[in-house]
Amino acid sequence: MRHAISVLVDNQAGVLSRVIGLFSGRGFNIESLSVAPTLDPTKSKMVITTSGNEQVLEQIKKQLNKLINVIKVIDYMGKEFVEREMILVKVKAKEETRAEVLRIADIFRAKVVDVSSNSYTLALTGDKGKLEGFIEILNPIGIIDFIRTGTVIMEREMHGRRKL
Repeated sequence: MRHAISVLVDNQAGVLSRVIGLFSGRGFNIESLSVAPTLDPTKSKMVITTSGNEQVLEQIKKQLNKLINVIKVIDYMGKEFVEREMILVKVKAKEETRAEVLRIADIFRAKVVDVSSNSYTLALTGDKGKLEGFIEILNPIGIIDFIRTGTVIMEREMHGRRKL
């Protein structure tokens, strides 16, 4: 089962290494990782997405909470949240496929961020499913390269709000 875990930590050297060590020590693969300072520059927020057994994940959350530099751990499983990821995709843009690439970008609301005589670089933000659909549709045209950010996640304040 997929989990997204937010970990608020002191913004100090070595904290990331200790947090990641808990996952690797239990054989858990980290699917994505995003770390950045918060409004308070002495604190950072990590968002870790992983899949695995409920009991082992519960143990990891307990051990994360025991680390000195960890302030708060939140597992978003079963909560209402907003989740986003970004991807940059460099796709072949031959004369015969340029219009198709631009149509696909428009449908997905991607932005063209770089153009060359042979390629377009597109930027897209969305949930995991949207990004994977984008890659799947562009693949037959010819993806040269792509890179994704880690997932960022935030709990919704009020239930019943509409997704944007």
